[in-house]
Amino acid sequence: MQADLDRILFDEATIHRRLDELAARISHDYRDRELTVIAILNGSVILMADLLRRIPLPLKLDCLSVASYHGGTKSGGELIFRQVSLPDVAGRHVLILDDILDSGVTLASIREKLEAAGPLSVRICVLLEKKKTRLRAVDPDYVGFQIADEFVVGYGLDYMERYRNLPCIGVLRRDLIAPAA
Repeated sequence: MQADLDRILFDEATIHRRLDELAARISHDYRDRELTVIAILNGSVILMADLLRRIPLPLKLDCLSVASYHGGTKSGGELIFRQVSLPDVAGRHVLILDDILDSGVTLASIREKLEAAGPLSVRICVLLEKKKTRLRAVDPDYVGFQIADEFVVGYGLDYMERYRNLPCIGVLRRDLIAPAA
């Protein structure tokens, strides 16, 4: 599968070093408080497992299943929530965990829904932040890496549900991406 990459942006060791740094910051910021982590499925599963094991705090974990890419390489600007009810976040400190900040649609919509439920605070942590103009304004509190506006896979990020299990993050070869209809 790595042969399908044009190039590797971050290898596994680099990702893990950055997760150590993020975990230290999050642990410091939430010291003496219980944290509720809301992981966005499916992309953040690997990030969630690796990051949360590095955070020695009492925490609750829940997940949201949403879709904005619908099988393509660009967010369509429409977000579909796939569960009946949102996690109970009233009176809690919430950290939204996602794999990538791209258009801003997903994270802005999720943040708004969670803030309406009465949490004490809501912060956002993303593994990757694309340097680009967004459809919705979002300023993440914790960022693993900033990247150019390229289509990346690996470490939870996918193309057509493939490549999530790569231990690195890389740019997918253009010849493997179906042209937009």
